[in-house]
Amino acid sequence: MMPQQVPTVPAAEVPDDAVVLDVREDDEWAAGHIEGATHVAMGDVPSRLDELPEGDPLYVTCRSGGRSARVTAWLNQNGYDAVNVGGGMGEWDASGRPMVSETGRPPYVV
Repeated sequence: MMPQQVPTVPAAEVPDDAVVLDVREDDEWAAGHIEGATHVAMGDVPSRLDELPEGDPLYVTCRSGGRSARVTAWLNQNGYDAVNVGGGMGEWDASGRPMVSETGRPPYVV
């Protein structure tokens, strides 16, 4: 079930200095991500809260916006100021925003 009323910003409108949490899996992160983002897979967020970056708000992204919406809702329920990145990394890439990879190859969205 999708959470109610998750604050969302289109990927193209995320500020350049945004603090970003990427909740995708390891292979997705390695293929291409936002430079400077913090990677904590969705299922690990509750147990790794001490690793979340300090952001006000904290922008949460995944591949298409579904996982990040759930994480954003959970974070907001737990006292964080979190915003979902609408359309996720697919929309980020499509809007020409820069990415980096961990693979030595050009970044892309898995």
